[in-house]
Amino acid sequence: MKAHARRHTKDTAILTSLAESIGSALGAIAAKANAAQKVLARSSAAHVVKREGKRLARGSKAAVRKTRKASAASLKRSKVAKAGRRGLRRAASSIQRAARRR
Repeated sequence: MKAHARRHTKDTAILTSLAESIGSALGAIAAKANAAQKVLARSSAAHVVKREGKRLARGSKAAVRKTRKASAASLKRSKVAKAGRRGLRRAASSIQRAARRR
């Protein structure tokens, strides 16, 4: 019952050779990707750009907080804002009175 023994060994040899060539190609690609990643990660230019970007983001967030606080404070104090809030309170209380009457 071993009529296909030789053919099977040839197929195994071809498959083994194919797997080895695929493995070596994948290994070469992985090595190149790893080398490129190391070059990019360790370059001083990338480090400086990342650090300056973080510094700029911190500064812009602080500026936004300052302007937001200042504008909110001026809105709370302005006569127009007080009148608007007073109108809203009157409308809400009149709606509540109407709801109680029903």
